[in-house]
Amino acid sequence: MLNILPEETAEELKATGTAKAKSFDMVTVMFTDFKNFTQASEKLTPEELVHEINYCYSEFDKIITKYNIEKIKTIGDSYMCAGGLPVTNATHPEDVIKAGLEMQDFIIRHKEERIKLDQPYFDLRLGVHTGPVVAGIVGIKKFAYDIWGDTVNTASRMESSGAIGKVNISGTTYEIVKDKFIFTHRGKIEAKNKGQIDMYFVEGIA
Repeated sequence: MLNILPEETAEELKATGTAKAKSFDMVTVMFTDFKNFTQASEKLTPEELVHEINYCYSEFDKIITKYNIEKIKTIGDSYMCAGGLPVTNATHPEDVIKAGLEMQDFIIRHKEERIKLDQPYFDLRLGVHTGPVVAGIVGIKKFAYDIWGDTVNTASRMESSGAIGKVNISGTTYEIVKDKFIFTHRGKIEAKNKGQIDMYFVEGIA
């Protein structure tokens, strides 16, 4: 059960048979997406494709574990995680950005290795946003711990409005961590169904 649910949620479920939905005033949500997934998948056998995705996601899992970030789910070639839940902490915006920088570094190094071997590779877009969410378990089969709210939707837009090899964050997240990293201000970018949002590329640790 601990492989699919946060420890606190799993314990509550075992003890009471249910796990109540909880509101969190502030968490930091990250989405990633493989940019050229379709093209790469056409050049790989199904077994090779699954192996490659598993290799990348396993590395992502190791990175977020290091930063005490909760994996929420994977959807095809998209990976979603969040910091600051189910146990709240004050460092989640910084933790998630550091994890994002490490994920991009890993993918860039792995891409270089695959190019040398003349093998298909993935590029990565990655977006981060901070705000309130509701978290809980859905379904009665194959329990899934999930999060909902406008924060999740905006984080997804940060990813889709991002760029290959970059960690793209919202102005909201920037205001929390602006003294801890080096940034490039992108200005206000049009985000689908969100209007214009201030966005920043994280260039490194200050």
